[in-house]
Amino acid sequence: GLLPIMFSHGAGADVMKRIAAPMVGGMFSAALLALLVIPALYALWQKRRLGLR
Repeated sequence: GLLPIMFSHGAGADVMKRIAAPMVGGMFSAALLALLVIPALYALWQKRRLGLR
């Protein structure tokens, strides 16, 4: 729902763009972190932990 706000050109769009852009960026980076980075770090941690035993 925030993408149309980011690309709008109507009255008051400048104010809403300032709100929508960081929210879209935050949601994208949170999804990337949750789906890729955290599982990869966990897998590396488990591999290292099992290798030490």
